[in-house]
Amino acid sequence: MADDNLVTLKISDRVAILTLNNAGKRNALSREVLERLRQHLREIAADETVKAVVICSEGPVFCAGHDLTELIGGAEEQYASLVSLGIEVMEAIRELPKPVIAQVQGLATAAGCQLVATCDLAVASESASFATPGVRIGLFCSTPAVALSRAITPRKAMEMLLTGLPIDACEAERLGLVNRVVAADRLAEETMKLAHQIASASSSALALGKRTYYAQLPLDRARAYEVAENAMVENALDSDAQEGMTAFLEKRPPKWKG
Repeated sequence: MADDNLVTLKISDRVAILTLNNAGKRNALSREVLERLRQHLREIAADETVKAVVICSEGPVFCAGHDLTELIGGAEEQYASLVSLGIEVMEAIRELPKPVIAQVQGLATAAGCQLVATCDLAVASESASFATPGVRIGLFCSTPAVALSRAITPRKAMEMLLTGLPIDACEAERLGLVNRVVAADRLAEETMKLAHQIASASSSALALGKRTYYAQLPLDRARAYEVAENAMVENALDSDAQEGMTAFLEKRPPKWKG
């Protein structure tokens, strides 16, 4: 029977909070957890009241990656569908038209580290750490490598992948894997502060901005400017942009349509 509490969803003041709630299994990304995440991300995408998302977890470990019991003694089709589901969830986060913040209180390994790297922003506790240790058990972290190598420098990503050794929160901040490191007792407060700051902006501007940022990122400069130019024109025509610029000139708070 499916456990509806493996991943919980709470929406408050324009922020959706997705919580991995299986501390006993180190919040591993089992097939059931991934399916729950996929379902909730679809709900969030369709909810016009949500403007920002926080992904957090219960217990001392943020996420230990895939549930290894699902990767032993199975058939090729089982492994292929599980890996594909994991990629689908990561891409759903990246393509969600709302910024997503990882709130990392502890260890994030393998696909857990991938989850942090996939989110748009990350806030970490001083006690958090990050690793891609698959190589040490003979299962190289190939899918986590995709997100990790796009979040930090390629050479440092390769070092993490080849050695499996963890980096601490301060190193993760220096490398760009997380945006800020805070005291453990202020982690939730600081993450929500950031989420509410983002949620104060226009929904349409956030969605278009996130989409454009990732669209231009892999392009050469000339092509990136073409993408950005089209986005600027589209954005300027939007009613929220017109309202925001008018409000600025009139020295009053804007009234967003969403």
